[in-house]
This record gives sequence, C-alpha cells and structure tokens, in this order.
Amino acid sequence: MRVLAEVHAHDGYPVNWPDRPGEWLTHGPSLGSWVAEREGRLVGHVGLAPAGEGDLAPVLWGERTGVSPGTAAVVGRLFVSPRARGHRIGAQLIGRAVREARRHGLHPVLDVVTTDTAAAALYERLGWELMATVEQRWSPRQTVAVSCYAAPS
Repeated sequence: MRVLAEVHAHDGYPVNWPDRPGEWLTHGPSLGSWVAEREGRLVGHVGLAPAGEGDLAPVLWGERTGVSPGTAAVVGRLFVSPRARGHRIGAQLIGRAVREARRHGLHPVLDVVTTDTAAAALYERLGWELMATVEQRWSPRQTVAVSCYAAPS
C-alpha cells in the first residue's frame, strides 16, 4: 500500500483513493496479480481479471471482433513507484498480465482515464490499440472519460 500511496500522491492514481486500499487491490474475481521488485523493494503491481459487469473495454472488444465480451480479460491496478520508473517495469508487468490472459485463451483489454496521458503513452508504445474514448459513470455524482485499449493480436 505504500507504493500505491506514493503513486496516488504523485499521479493521482487511483483517481478516488479507496477506503481500504488492500481490499481495492484484491477485490473481485481474479486471474492473477503480480508485483515487481527492484533492489529488494516492492516497486509495482498489476492485476488481471475476467470481464465483469460494467467493464466497457471487453464490450468494445466484443463489438469490434464479433465475439463475446467474455473472451476478454481486463488488465488493471497497474502502477509503478515514481522512484522506479524508467526501467521498463510497467512494460514488464503488462507483459506478464498479457501472457497470463493468453494462457487462459483470453484477449487483454484495459481502460485508462483520459487524464493519465503517461499511461496511455506506455500502452501505445507497447502497440495497444485505442478502441474508443467513452464516458463511464463511476458513481451517481461522478462521470469520467476513459480510453479503452486492446492488446495487439
């Protein structure tokens, strides 16, 4: 949670700080989660989940490919300590999640708030394709613009 708090203070991710950060990281069905270490310190995290109700990226993937949204897996909860950036840790974590999704026969997708331009730039450098930018209702009082991406085939 220390690294997540550093990322939130530096980048504003997650947009809404969770009441229980540990539960936020582990909540819901999971296909796996992984951490990165550098010099013996935890510096990053990524999770992979099956497509769930309310996930827009799997729906867009299904519409684009003509398959069920259930054929997608959602990459999420990706963050890297600001002090550990520049060492391809984010790319390595994404790569691990992509391999696991494919091992399950699923296509990786994700969404990112449009204000997180550094994350979007990383996904695009890795060849992820922007499917659409949409408005997503996170609560009765909060609508957020998110960009939905699909991993390269």
